[in-house]
Amino acid sequence: MTTSAASPEPVTPVTLEDAHESATNAAGWVEENWSTWLSIGLRILLIVIIAVVLRTLIRRALSKLIERMNRSAQAVEGTALGGLLVNAERRRQRSEAIGSVLRSVASFLIVGTAALMILGTLNINLAPLLASAGVAGVAIGFGARNLVTDFLSGVFMILEDQYGVGDSIDVGVATGEVIEVGLRVTKLRGDNGEIWYVRNGEVKRVGNLSQGWATAGVDVQVRSDENLDRVKAALAEVGEKIAKDEPWNERLWGPVEILGLDAVLLDSMVVRVSAKTMPGKALSVERELRWRIKLAFDAAGIRIVGGRAAGEEEAPASDPTASMAPPSALANPASPQSAVASPLTPQPGQNLSK
Repeated sequence: MTTSAASPEPVTPVTLEDAHESATNAAGWVEENWSTWLSIGLRILLIVIIAVVLRTLIRRALSKLIERMNRSAQAVEGTALGGLLVNAERRRQRSEAIGSVLRSVASFLIVGTAALMILGTLNINLAPLLASAGVAGVAIGFGARNLVTDFLSGVFMILEDQYGVGDSIDVGVATGEVIEVGLRVTKLRGDNGEIWYVRNGEVKRVGNLSQGWATAGVDVQVRSDENLDRVKAALAEVGEKIAKDEPWNERLWGPVEILGLDAVLLDSMVVRVSAKTMPGKALSVERELRWRIKLAFDAAGIRIVGGRAAGEEEAPASDPTASMAPPSALANPASPQSAVASPLTPQPGQNLSK
């Protein structure tokens, strides 16, 4: 049985005429479409140039705005106006955070718009891309909703200036002094030195103790038989002196007011004293008021609850033996009572059971 090898197909030689025809067709196709390519390329280049220039200008304008805000904050630092306003570090961090957010938003909008315009120039259908991006955005939003909530809460908190560095705030989950404000987390230092990291999305309410003014309130509890006129005169003298002494005259933003009787009990009376102070200085003013009121009451002989007036003699101590029972006669074995109460001793040969 014989097999014959398959004969190779004949290869058509490329002639010079065929090459010339192919080159002519290619040149014609390029000649027909070069204007379109050039138009598309120029359009893409123009879009990129405009996007880069616009992004640079906007970021530079935002940076200058932030620098101007920082300079204005440094100009009032250390002055009386600076004491009433927020400190420079708070203004700096707030302006930096706002600038970072604005720069990021501007860059995202400009670059995203430029990318979509370039794809549209290339005649790419954007409908499937936008649909896919929408689905991906929804999925990411559900997966990172806590992160998105923290970020948005931080942005609005900074824009509204709810609190800043140096403020003493109460956010419910923690209380302390703000040492750093971020878009996602706020750092607080507690009274014992601990640092709390509070997510901005968890903050449902904020109590700022450092804005506006604070109130120092002291409850003075005296005995019920004290003369109220003497008590009021002593408190008024304390209020006048503390308003003139350094540094309390700067910390007090109003006179020390005697509000009157806050409570009348069986053995005591409570007199309420209040004063308007600088933010964050209420506690120190309250301590100084208590110190001065105690000294003034001791000098005036006004008794507080549980105390005695100056010069009042102390009651003599009671006899410690007054509460002791008299000795019992049975304790002496030689007494007749002890002899009668002692048991009888049986005689030899005597049966006591009969």
